[in-house]
Amino acid sequence: MDLMAAGAARYSPEEALSVADRFEELARETPDQIFLQTVEGEIVSYGELDRQSCRYAQALLGLGLEPGQVVAVMLDNCPEFFYAQIGCAKIGVIPALVNTATRGPGLDHVLRVTGARMALIKHHYLPVWAQGEGLCRELPCWVVDGEGDAFESSVGALPVQARSWQPLVAAVAPDAPPVALRSEIRGRDPFCYLFTSGTTGMPKAALMSHARWLGVGSGWKNLLQVSSADVFYCMLPLFHGAAGVSLVSNAVAGGAAIVLRKRFSASAFWSDVRRHGVTLFQYIGEVCRYLAQRPAEPRDRQHSIRAMTGAGLSRELWSVFRERFGVPHIYEGYGGTETNCNLLNVDNHPGSCGRIPFPEQSNARLFRYDVEQQELIMDAAGRPSECKPGEVGELLGLVLNLPGVSGGRFEGYTDPEANEKKLMRNLLAPGDVWYRTGDLFIRDPEDYYYFVDRAGDSFRWKSENVSTMEVASILSSLPGAEMVNVYGVTVPGHEGRAGMAAVVMQEGCEFDPRELYRLAREQLPEYAMPLFVRVASQADLTASFKLRKYNLQQQSYDPRRCKEPLFIRDPSAETYISYSEDNLRRLEIPPA
Repeated sequence: MDLMAAGAARYSPEEALSVADRFEELARETPDQIFLQTVEGEIVSYGELDRQSCRYAQALLGLGLEPGQVVAVMLDNCPEFFYAQIGCAKIGVIPALVNTATRGPGLDHVLRVTGARMALIKHHYLPVWAQGEGLCRELPCWVVDGEGDAFESSVGALPVQARSWQPLVAAVAPDAPPVALRSEIRGRDPFCYLFTSGTTGMPKAALMSHARWLGVGSGWKNLLQVSSADVFYCMLPLFHGAAGVSLVSNAVAGGAAIVLRKRFSASAFWSDVRRHGVTLFQYIGEVCRYLAQRPAEPRDRQHSIRAMTGAGLSRELWSVFRERFGVPHIYEGYGGTETNCNLLNVDNHPGSCGRIPFPEQSNARLFRYDVEQQELIMDAAGRPSECKPGEVGELLGLVLNLPGVSGGRFEGYTDPEANEKKLMRNLLAPGDVWYRTGDLFIRDPEDYYYFVDRAGDSFRWKSENVSTMEVASILSSLPGAEMVNVYGVTVPGHEGRAGMAAVVMQEGCEFDPRELYRLAREQLPEYAMPLFVRVASQADLTASFKLRKYNLQQQSYDPRRCKEPLFIRDPSAETYISYSEDNLRRLEIPPA
């Protein structure tokens, strides 16, 4: 932990600093070193990355972009993602890294909260963009892949504001833009915006500063002893903090290479690792579960991986990776795009996401939490108390604003109101400020921490935060629906909680499962679509007309406890089908 802290301390919030400086340093010192290799065979050196990002920067300048302005970037895992991101950083422009699963009102929302002036997208996201509303129809939209009449005919009728990006890039030389354009940037300033659902409401744009991005990489480099001989495997989406921050900053800190796959493939994972000599990879719990479900092979331990880092690995899967695959070091941790505190398990203690043996060296504290009431438990003086071993609590981080120190700061969102909702003031002492993670943990007598679940109105599924408020708002437009209550339920063998919706229909109206599926599919990313639906006879409300979720969560999708009609999402049939044990087996969903 001291090694990581020392690495992060290299970068100060006050110093003149840009992520672009580090990339340019590598381009000068090791121009031929491989930065990126796609599984399809495309290779990009640090020198080529610099040339292409210079072209992007010059093209953006030609369109009138100025330092401090924002460009929405809706790209999958591809070299162009980095050209756009670093090209923006070279001229002090901020890329807003849009989740490619964003649809409908959510897309218009993320453009508005960042103040985006234009967008760079892949051509296969054009239909999403064309079907959008508001700013989707107003902002200039540049398509980074393809050009000319053949391109336009291949993707159909382009929206009026969509244009091909390639002619602009081809028309400029790969000359470095004036460094003066970013001379006013300091370490505390935003390098990019990352989107997170948070605990309530629509996605929020979280600020990721230059100092924090570089510090994360430097800390991990110290811990893992990363060098240019290392090869990282990236199959998680680059717009997500796990890949775009933790993995990439780590590789760049050590001048290492990255093998890039557009999306995770359990069947191709180990062959990719062997073919490219991968030494390090970033995981999420779902990835490990899929790999563990693959049939055992004689070559399971024949690979070059020396360490894996990530979050969401259960105790059972931990044993599989140590024993079956022989991975020497597993660094399970906890953190988040906007969190100001973190945990890390550095000694391979199965199932734990970290330990705080010396509380005075950490700004994180675990306070007792009432799961049913969904609030901190306060004493008579209105103060919370720290959890004893075995007690469930919410993790909070004391906000620190120390000169020259990036650690402990809350960099926040673009929305000041959203910032205030995540903070608690004067909690233990006058003037103190605490960040609420919205995550529940327990700790054992040796101060190892174990993740329990998300608190409040969000739950976590497939390593994504799902806002119940957002999902319910969209599903409430179902014709004839009186009320929709969305919550997360546990599914045996799966991390996090799957979405479930309790739908109350108006008198005389019938529930239409196919229409609900269509509505969810068009307006929500796949991970946010409810896996289960119950058609409720009435809403369960508190005296203040707030929807209760606790009893519904306890009943789950178990027909022994839930006596109302149950439905399961069936993607192949594009509808919700009636609950039955046969349908559960066919959809490979274990019973509750």
